[in-house]
Amino acid sequence: MSAGDERAERLPREQTLADKSVLLRLMTQSDQEPMLRFASALPDHDLLFLMRDITQPAVIRKWLDEVQSGRMIGLVAEGNNRFLGTATVIPSNEPWSTHVGELRVLVSVDMRGTGLGTVLVQEAFASALDLGMERLVVRMTPDQKGAIAVFEGLGFRPEGVLRDHVRDLRGKKHDLLVMGHDVRGFQAVLGAYGFTDALS
Repeated sequence: MSAGDERAERLPREQTLADKSVLLRLMTQSDQEPMLRFASALPDHDLLFLMRDITQPAVIRKWLDEVQSGRMIGLVAEGNNRFLGTATVIPSNEPWSTHVGELRVLVSVDMRGTGLGTVLVQEAFASALDLGMERLVVRMTPDQKGAIAVFEGLGFRPEGVLRDHVRDLRGKKHDLLVMGHDVRGFQAVLGAYGFTDALS
């Protein structure tokens, strides 16, 4: 069974979080408009660590093309006809680090603290395992305390800080925190959360 087949067997699936029914599924090319609305509603600070400006239609279109081609994995959480969160796993294109992927997770402001970020990270890790990845890294600014707590709770550890690496829309510079995790070691964490049972 291919990695895509395994993800297709797991997704889509419904999950209840904070008394809300959330649908977890794979991204599709028809997601451009809801993705644009989702990205445009996020605080500017949430977008600092991203490699691309996902508030631009052309950028989202290219992103979804890459998901469709299999270049990266895209996951969506939606409810009440809108996106509540997304997770993307992007394999490195450097020949010396093909075993590494970058994880990007975004959650709408009203769904923070509900466990949605954790669920998206768990599913992203399962997808990374499908692809045979060995390590995942995430990037964020050090003041994103909520996101850092989620990742630390799942076993990510700080691996470095790049000083003044990000400049916001007002020209202010921010440090960039890099955190990493061994993907295969994460299987034990998935088991502790009971997530392996949910995926079987």
